[in-house]
Amino acid sequence: MTETVAWRTEVKPSDAPAVQALVEQTGFFSPEEQEVARELVDETLARGPDSGYEFVFADQPGGPGKLLGYTCFGLIPATRSSYDLYWIAVAPSQQGKGLGGRLLRETERLAVESGATQMFAETSGRPQYAPTRAFYERMGYQVAASLKDFYAPGDDKVIFARRL
Repeated sequence: MTETVAWRTEVKPSDAPAVQALVEQTGFFSPEEQEVARELVDETLARGPDSGYEFVFADQPGGPGKLLGYTCFGLIPATRSSYDLYWIAVAPSQQGKGLGGRLLRETERLAVESGATQMFAETSGRPQYAPTRAFYERMGYQVAASLKDFYAPGDDKVIFARRL
């Protein structure tokens, strides 16, 4: 089990660079994807709830918080109760210790409080993402669709879904 964490949903200006650094540290995301992660924080800071993005942050407790993991999620536009998990990332030092599962369950709990009935998550079909796909399956998600060569030739988009 992971160490104690400080949970929060409030987005702070310091989260933009912290999120970008965290997704970079994972080694999974391209520079363009890292910038998108940061942009979602910036958009939420600028627009508040109108951005459509919600966050769960797991900080190292005590002193200046160090970001250990986070999720970004929200109601899918033009739906009544379907939510997307846009991002989930955990610091490499915390991977395999249960933090990702705790983040996902807290995200689902908050989504249900807001009326969610199902959650979708997408990831790459590349071999590098096999642990990510296995994580979603362990968490009760099932493959809902696979879009061949979506991201690039040989890089499928795999969409997972879970009823909440």
